[in-house]
Amino acid sequence: MNAAPQIVTLGAHVLDTIVQPVDEIPEGQGSLLVDEIVMSAAGPAGGTALVLTKLGARVVTSGAVGEDVAGRVLVGLLRDAGVDVTHLITGELPTSASVLPIRSDGSRPALHVVGANALAADVVPWEALAAAAHVHVGAPELLGPENVVEILEYAHAHGATTSLDFLIGGEPAFYALIEPLLPHTDYVLPNAEQAMGWTGAADLVAAARALHAAGARVVAVTDGGGDVVVVEEDAVAFVPIVPAEPVDTSGGGDAFSAGFVYAKLRGQSSRDAARFGSATASQVVAGVGTDHGVYDAASIDALLSAAAR
Repeated sequence: MNAAPQIVTLGAHVLDTIVQPVDEIPEGQGSLLVDEIVMSAAGPAGGTALVLTKLGARVVTSGAVGEDVAGRVLVGLLRDAGVDVTHLITGELPTSASVLPIRSDGSRPALHVVGANALAADVVPWEALAAAAHVHVGAPELLGPENVVEILEYAHAHGATTSLDFLIGGEPAFYALIEPLLPHTDYVLPNAEQAMGWTGAADLVAAARALHAAGARVVAVTDGGGDVVVVEEDAVAFVPIVPAEPVDTSGGGDAFSAGFVYAKLRGQSSRDAARFGSATASQVVAGVGTDHGVYDAASIDALLSAAAR
């Protein structure tokens, strides 16, 4: 990659407040001493933009935040990381935010306010899309199928590749929001719970094949500590993840998406892109918050080279 490509991320931007470790909530007015309370930019648009920038991409992000302290903090965190936040509009709803009490094993429940992410479809940076090498829609379910199809087709018409990642869970009813988008998408990047829940498939391979048959050019499904399942041109690949000692898994999916997209823009195979995405995620989940880790594309390459020896 000779020059940093322009990537546009659209959709959900979240301010995460992460508390670690929290293995139980004190009763009544009880208190608990913890090791860390961290605030981080997150969400399948905001978090992915953050990680892509750390890898070395030039990122324009688009969506909505509130006219509140959380919105100013979220925009500031992204701007300080080098993300172009020109197209983050300010709306009347509160900034989307989550409180994540992280258990000692890295898992966590989530307390979440949708807030201004409901306004994400109100701003689409068409000029930035026309100049982009890649367009990533994070939480397309918030923008509406017709809006997302228009965005994806516009991006393709101007030479960009496209990808989707999601916030919604795996309830079968949600598939109606996802299926119309698949024929217009290059890379679909769900987790196992989403892919199997939407499609009703009995296993991960069948779920990935179903999403591919519905029109997605490449499907890469993450499965926590299991292999990433990649389906492309009816071929199935099982890609071992890069091991990590997870502290906070909340940003892992967004980091995987960022790494996958970055590697594909470098011309790597989908299998190698899944491996690169996994290595990127391994850096993020080793600490607290989506912004954890000091890395770039070169250091991820070095990590993978060392692992291959």
